Amino acid sequence: MSTVDRPLQKKRSRPNSHREAHLRRKGFISIAGVDEVGRGCLFGPVVAAAVILDPKHPIRGLQDSKQISPQLRKTLSGQIRQCARAFAFGAIDSAGIDRWNIYEATRRAMSMAVQLLNVRADFVLIDAMHLDIDIPQKSLIHGDALCASIAAASILAKVERDHWMETWDKLYPQYNLSSNKGYGTPDHLEALKKYGPTPLHRFSFRPVYGAVYLNTSSNTEQCHKMTPPFSVEKFRVGDHGNTS
Repeated sequence: MSTVDRPLQKKRSRPNSHREAHLRRKGFISIAGVDEVGRGCLFGPVVAAAVILDPKHPIRGLQDSKQISPQLRKTLSGQIRQCARAFAFGAIDSAGIDRWNIYEATRRAMSMAVQLLNVRADFVLIDAMHLDIDIPQKSLIHGDALCASIAAASILAKVERDHWMETWDKLYPQYNLSSNKGYGTPDHLEALKKYGPTPLHRFSFRPVYGAVYLNTSSNTEQCHKMTPPFSVEKFRVGDHGNTS
């Protein structure tokens, strides 16, 4: 069962728990919010998070992760990890994205996050996506700006992926990943032209495969022979969160 809920107006409101409360009144108990980050990046995985919030421990200040500062995201991420009934991550690496396409990779990452929750969800609220899971679900356009549990998932996913980008920036400092987080910023595009792509770039994305042909250094050929620092299998199991 899947439905799509579209906002009636373009102006985004602060996320709230009205939908979760409505579902609890209908008998659902473990309601998971799901969101992803990194769909439009040229480098690295698409990362999804699933979160089951605890209505007894509401978290103030939840917002779409794109609308708040990195410092506030980290603060809220810590509160979510401490207060949520459960949370989990799913990720598909760049090789998986190139294999399936970014849309399918995103769906797989989201489904993975839901399946890895150590509290089974009986309803799933998703940001603008339908998942092939045997759990009732509702897709909400701009869900991260409307729904508290989806906003929480967006924050967890963003903080987690940003941490990986900061780690990979130490391996590939010429791409400035700690700043651009893998998106196609001018400095990132210029580095691709100059140095060519790494094994963690998405070769199915036009700026990346275009850089293979434009790049005149030997770095591209060398990168193709390197082993990526991780594979999708290594990130199947994230931090599963609380069980209380």
